[in-house]
This record gives sequence, C-alpha cells and structure tokens, in this order.
Amino acid sequence: MSSYKKIFTHWRMILLLVFLLFSVVAIKPQIFGTEGVIINSVGQNASIAQQGLQNPASTLPPLSREKVIAINSNKISTIEDFVNAESELDPQKIVHVETTKGTYNFLPDVINEKATLNLRISDAPSSNLRKGLDLAGGTRVLLEFQEEVSQEDLDTTVASLQERLNVYGLSDVIVRPAKDLQGNDFILVEIAGVTEEEVKELLSKQGKFEANIANQTVFRGGKKDITYVCRSADCSGIGGQGGACFRFGEGYSCRFFFAITLSPEAAEQQSAATGKLEVIGGGSNGYLSEPLVLMLDDAEVDSLSIGADLKGSKTTQIQISGSGVGATEQEAVKVAQQNMKRLQTILLTGSLPVKLEIVKMDTISSSLGQEFLDNVFLVAGLVALAVCSVVFIRYRKLKIVVPMILTLFSEVILILGFAAFVGWNLDLAAIAGIIIVMGTGVDHLIVITDESMRGQDETNWSKRLKNAMFIVMGAYLTTVSGMIPLYWAGAGLLKGFALTTIAGITFGVLIARPAFAVVIEELIGNKDD
Repeated sequence: MSSYKKIFTHWRMILLLVFLLFSVVAIKPQIFGTEGVIINSVGQNASIAQQGLQNPASTLPPLSREKVIAINSNKISTIEDFVNAESELDPQKIVHVETTKGTYNFLPDVINEKATLNLRISDAPSSNLRKGLDLAGGTRVLLEFQEEVSQEDLDTTVASLQERLNVYGLSDVIVRPAKDLQGNDFILVEIAGVTEEEVKELLSKQGKFEANIANQTVFRGGKKDITYVCRSADCSGIGGQGGACFRFGEGYSCRFFFAITLSPEAAEQQSAATGKLEVIGGGSNGYLSEPLVLMLDDAEVDSLSIGADLKGSKTTQIQISGSGVGATEQEAVKVAQQNMKRLQTILLTGSLPVKLEIVKMDTISSSLGQEFLDNVFLVAGLVALAVCSVVFIRYRKLKIVVPMILTLFSEVILILGFAAFVGWNLDLAAIAGIIIVMGTGVDHLIVITDESMRGQDETNWSKRLKNAMFIVMGAYLTTVSGMIPLYWAGAGLLKGFALTTIAGITFGVLIARPAFAVVIEELIGNKDD
C-alpha cells in the first residue's frame, strides 16, 4: 500500500487528476436534466423572435442552449412531443412556449397553411462536445476570392457573411478565413442542418442593403451612399444624452452611438423623404413620425427613430443610436456593444467588397454522419483491443498493462475536455488526430517501460528515466513540427487534425506520460524481481 500511497500523493499524479477533473466538468457539467429538445435556430421573421427569443450564438456550449420545456402546458421531453404539440396549434389562438430562459406568448406563424413555431430544434445534447459536419450532418463551403484582398476587406467579408447567415435564421454557422500553403486567401463556411441548395441560395445573394423611410429608399449600403462608418472611440461608443445606462424594468438599458457620413446624393434623398414627415414630441426629445428601417436582402434587421432636427435636412453627418438591455449593467453594456458592432457591420458591408466563387462544397446527411460515428467507435474499440493484447503479450504483467491503458484513456479525456472548453468541432479529421495521439502515446509508454526494466538498482533509475523522457521529447518535437504546416494545408480543412494532434501530444508529454513514469517507478523501477 505504501507504493500506491506514494503514487497518488506525487505532484505529477495530482496534476493529472486535477486536469482530468476539469476535463470531465467541461465535457459534462451536469449529470441530470439533459433530456428534452433545444432550440438550434429561429426562423426568419418568426413571431417568437419578436417576443425576444434570439438565435443562439454559435460559440454557446451545447448544454447552455435554450431548451423548450412546455408548449401550452404540455411537457416537452422529446422531438415527438414537440411535433405533436405543434400539430395541435391553432393559428388564431395565442400559444404559450416555456423555455429554460423564459416564457413567450404569441400567435403562431402560418407556413404552407399550417401553424408552426418556426423553430429548428434537436434532441438535447448529453455533453458539451460539439460534433463537426462530418458527424452531425450539414454543409461545408469553401469560397475563393476573385481578386487580391487586403486584411480589412477580408475581415469585412467574413463579418458580412456571418451577419447575412444570421439574418436568415441560421445560428449553427462557422465563418472563418483560411489560407493554403501558397498564401492564397479563402473563406470557410460551415452550416449544420441545411441542404446544399439552401446554402447556394444564401451565398449567391449579393447582400443588398437599403435604408427606408416610409417605404422609400433613402440610401443603400456601400461606398456610393455611405462614404464612412465610424468605428473609433472619438465618434462611437456607449453613452449619449442622459448618460450611458439607466434602469429599465427589472434590468438595465445602455445606449450606444456612432456616426456615419452620407454622400451628397444620399443626403438629398433623405432630405426629400424626411421633409414630408410630422414631428412627434417636442424639444430635444422630438422624433419624426416614421423610423429609419434597415433592410438586408429585403429582410428587416433594425428600425431606428429619426431626430426631429433632421426633418428636411441635407446633412451628410448622421449619428445613429440604439440600445442594449441586460439583467445587469455590465450585461447591458456588452449587449449594446454587440448591437453597435452589428449595425456598423451592416452599414459598412451592405454588399460584399469583393467577388467570391464557390470552389468546393461538401454536404453530409445527419444519418450518414451517425454512421461515420458508429464506425469510428467500432474501429476505435478494435484498435484498443489489439493494442491491449499486444502489450499484454509483450509484458505479461497487469501492473504494467493496466496503468498503460488507463494513461491512454486519460489522454483521450484530456483532449475531449479541452475540445469542449474551447469549443472545437470534433469531425473525422479531429478524431484521426486523437488516434495519432494514442499511437504516439503507446510508443512513448513502451519506451518509458522498457527503460525502467533495464536493470533494477535505484541509482540508475533516474538516469534511465531521463533517457526515456529525452526520447519522448524528441519524438514530441518532431510530431509538432510535422503538424504545424498542416494547420494551413488544404485551406484550413486539416486544422482540426493539426490542433487535436498538437494539443493531445502536449497533454500527454507534459501531464499524462510523466504521471505514468511515476507509476512505473514505484511498481517496477525500484523493485527486485
């Protein structure tokens, strides 16, 4: 028992156990309450969205997504319960939808002559692990620029595409820049749960932005009508007349503002449109009778009040303001900043600054993704069984084989915990990276074990362990050097493989494998056979 006590009180083993605990909490922070259905996205112009339900952020952990609890007092535990409750909706009666974040009362939407909540839902996840498109199903699109672009144009295009997809009710979206080994720029778009036709339709739209007053277009997005959108601290931020934040019901509301510059032609159009409007209210708080409605691809994204001092004015300098609401002042400030950035992006990128072409599109059905996942588990089980058998035949000692298997298992837990914590999508490339980590792990553990079994005197143990770890570190650096180029290879399509491999072998070399060396030292290194 003294050997086991030394093992579990050694700082390397304690470090491994602490990281394993954090990993398990990151993967599955809650044991109970994972049944039900979650909201993946809200349909375009859905009635429930007007009551405050928003598309979940793509960065939100799966277990933190809003879950439907009941519809008209009918408990919702499965997708079948949701479908049955939706089929009983009356388009003329208010529906009551209770979720984990609130209750929404509204008239249901009518699509194809059927009442619907206009929501995309799925079974509640059992963990915070995210499945990539290879496993969950969806569409991946690789977009290539038709001309050379600056970093500013690249960032603008990414923001515009993200905004466009969000406007159309898609939240499970990843839009990120990518490069190949030659330095060419691409944009990679991943969308879960949509078909190839839907993606083509969305990405083929030109991103038409219009600002309307009383159904009359006064200016459009782009350099022709909007010559400047302020994003610096001197002409944008949180604040305004009356202070930045104030109490609003049971929470807080914070104002934001930023300036834009219109072209003379756009200013003339605005003057003609506002000159016909009436003034509501008086003094500095007066507003015109019609709002400024912002439209993106013919879908309304926001509506702003127009100050009375702009009636009939040909000014080119306009200050746009809005607000953000939150339970706390800090949350309200954060929401206001997000809303401001969103509006700035819309005004600045109403249309894409450069042309894009779809060079690669992959679509995988959810059923095929599940088949991939089942095959991965089957192959992983067979590989683990083969490795365990070979190791047992080689050493014929359970006190070697069992710690070796547990070490490999702990490395997989560390990888999955890190993936859940940072929000990686686990696709086939990432799983291949996990397999690579397990393969290098077996090699390193065998090196450590063989070095520890050469001679039995305590004097040489430290030297033998240093030799083993020197070999392990050399192999580690070699593997990392080989993975770094893959981070950019294939326009970023192998990023998951490279990141998973690098993270996995780093956890192994710095945490798990040194802990295994402690176990071998106590059980074998200092014992006489």
